[in-house]
Amino acid sequence: MLVISRSPEQTRDLGERLGRVLGKGSVVALVGELGSGKTVLAQGLARGLDVGPDEYVSSPSFALVNEYRGRVPVFHVDTYRLYGVSEMVALGYEDLLEPEGVTIIEWADKVRELLPERHLLVELSIVDSKTRRITISLVGPWETELRARIGELVNQETA
Repeated sequence: MLVISRSPEQTRDLGERLGRVLGKGSVVALVGELGSGKTVLAQGLARGLDVGPDEYVSSPSFALVNEYRGRVPVFHVDTYRLYGVSEMVALGYEDLLEPEGVTIIEWADKVRELLPERHLLVELSIVDSKTRRITISLVGPWETELRARIGELVNQETA
């Protein structure tokens, strides 16, 4: 599924709509170069997961993990500063894939082999200063109804 976003607001809104349909146990793997909009999309996801406006969602580059309260716990992981899979394992990544929450992983390509079988892969690429090409893939076994709802969301965005 392909979406062209023409502004950070559109990217954030897409994330919010996706966040509204995600539930317990969902993992969102964000991949893209620096400045492609991974954190902006994560902000929208958090908003869609009912993280309050009083909690500013920022890239956890230095903390590695931020946790937010929403309708389910939201774990926002940034692997940018990790040197590899072994550091993610040492961080206790299994605990971050909380079955009662939603996990958002920025720079997920650095830990791709640790991603669960079922995850939402979102690849962002820079077209120009404001435009982003966003490719959304449902990896692994997804319920038919949820797959259809996500497809509808993306189709609404591209219409």
